[in-house]
Formats: sequence, C-alpha cells, structure tokens
Amino acid sequence: MPATARTARQASGSALRFGRTAATGALAALILFAGVWGSWGTAQHVMLTKGRERGTVRVTRCAGDVCSGPFTPVSAGARPRARVEIEKSVAVGVGTTYDVVLKPGSGDAVRSGPAGVLFAWVPLGGALLLASVVVAGGMRLVRPAWVLGLAGAGLLTAAFVALQ
Repeated sequence: MPATARTARQASGSALRFGRTAATGALAALILFAGVWGSWGTAQHVMLTKGRERGTVRVTRCAGDVCSGPFTPVSAGARPRARVEIEKSVAVGVGTTYDVVLKPGSGDAVRSGPAGVLFAWVPLGGALLLASVVVAGGMRLVRPAWVLGLAGAGLLTAAFVALQ
C-alpha cells in the first residue's frame, strides 16, 4: 500500500474520532445545561430568599399533584395566608409542617432549607448520571464519567436522605 493511501486513511480515522468526540461532548454539555435549566426554576426561589416571603405551611389537604394548607410567615413583610399550594411529592404528607418560600406573585410554595435546596437540584443529579453514560460511551473518558456519575448519585442520595 502506498504511503499516501495509508496517510489518508489515518487522517480520515482521526477526523472521525474527533467528530465523534465533539458530537458526544456537545450532547453531554446539552444534557448538563438542561439539568441546570430544569433545576434553576425552583432553586432560584430556595437559594435566593432575600425579599421573598418565608414561613411554614401545615399541609391539611392533598389532591392530585398538589397539597395545600395555611401559611404562617416568619420573615418580615410576609403576611399570613389561609391557603398556599405546595407540589405533592413522596416526602409531603398531610398533617406535616414544612419550611417554605413563596414564589413571588403567587400562592405557590417551595420547600426551603437544606432539604429544599437538594430537592430543587434533583434534575441536575439525573442529568449528571445521564451525561456520565454519554461521556464514558461516546467520548471514551472513563474517569471523568465516574466523577459525573458519582456526583449525580451523591446529589440524588443526599436529596433522598434530606427529605426523609
């Protein structure tokens, strides 16, 4: 085989490897971006509480995907409300009181404190797990994939433990 054919084959193989790495890297970045985007909608209310109404809600009723109850304020400027809604999850039960932050301009409450912060970032934990598979399989980067996977599993585990 002539040297030019061998060089051309090596060059095309390198280009294909680079293309695969670039495409799967872009996919992994997109997955991580989607995880942050999905988490930030709730996390911003839990993490940036200055000027927001903070208090507690005692869950008195659950129907469908929503639980509700009276809101008792603990922050200055917050007012008591007869009924606010909190998203029903595995960790929300009737008769239990939760620390919450109200979303501005609505009666929707989100869990606050360490449990609320961890629960808000659960979509990012799932994205980290999914991105680890893409990084390991498509980019052939095993160690960074383990780091991503363990970070995702750690985040999900911490959220599960904090909500119990």
